[in-house]
Amino acid sequence: MKKIIAFGGSTSQSSINKQLATYAAHLFSNAEVEVLDLNDYPLPVFSVDLEKEGIPQAAHDFYAKIGSADVLVVSLAEHNGAYSAAFKNLLDWTSRIQSKNFQNKPMLLMATSPGARGGASVLELAQKRFPYQGAEIVSTFTLPNFYDHLIDGVLSDSYHTELVECIAKFT
Repeated sequence: MKKIIAFGGSTSQSSINKQLATYAAHLFSNAEVEVLDLNDYPLPVFSVDLEKEGIPQAAHDFYAKIGSADVLVVSLAEHNGAYSAAFKNLLDWTSRIQSKNFQNKPMLLMATSPGARGGASVLELAQKRFPYQGAEIVSTFTLPNFYDHLIDGVLSDSYHTELVECIAKFT
């Protein structure tokens, strides 16, 4: 049985990216799924001065969760074409524990948004950056117009099929 750690790169209580990550993680067969909420890892804004005082326990806790996974399912919120500030801050802190903060875990990397591009800018940014941080990106998926395609917890047929094909690459 594989352990899947899934999360959305947002602190929004109604995060569409957390919804997508949760949906995707539950499509893996023979898997134990744990969905993380970034709100459970409160951190001060990273600075070298604060780092001198020690790395906060929340960063260690998140890093340990990543380490416990067999597969990571990550869906990124796009804020002005990049990661959300909360997610970037979490990356900054955990990179001080280990620069390869994704710990060479296989990853399904995704993004969604209410718009037609589906978080394409943040997905492109992450595809270039995450391998340097120890992510083994096996597959990527973007979902445009979230509210038109994930309705009542069900993904529309064409996107569901595409997502299942992405997940099949993990076997």
